[in-house]
Amino acid sequence: MACSSGGTTTTSSGGSDLQGEIDQRKKRRMLSNRESARRSRMRKQKHLDDLMTQLSQLRKESTQIMSSISMTTQHFMSVEAENSVLRAQVAELSHWLDSLNDIIAAMKQPIHAGSGFVEEQYEGGYTEFGDEFTNNSLNNLFACQPIMASPDMILY
Repeated sequence: MACSSGGTTTTSSGGSDLQGEIDQRKKRRMLSNRESARRSRMRKQKHLDDLMTQLSQLRKESTQIMSSISMTTQHFMSVEAENSVLRAQVAELSHWLDSLNDIIAAMKQPIHAGSGFVEEQYEGGYTEFGDEFTNNSLNNLFACQPIMASPDMILY
């Protein structure tokens, strides 16, 4: 189609080639943008999947750590209870040792003649009175034993 204006003629086919080229560029850019957007969505999805995997792994580790802490705490409490019992036993045995040392010290003291008792020495070096005193004292000592502590008595 030719058009005449002031003596020059132009063809509309040249304009149509230019318009077709512009349309072609728009299509290529649109496809390129779509592909870029698709790749971006895929990267975001992969990142989200990686974060979800990491979250799952961290939750699993947290559960294991909490379980370990719980077991360690229970073990600590058990050891503390046993330690308390042992401390009570040490105190009790120390008291018994002190009492026995007092008895031995009393047995080693000589009996004075003015007390009405006769001091008779024999092979062991102790008096008849000392042996009788020891037997009666030990019987009384064991008859009045305090109640022993046990781990079952300690409540948390």
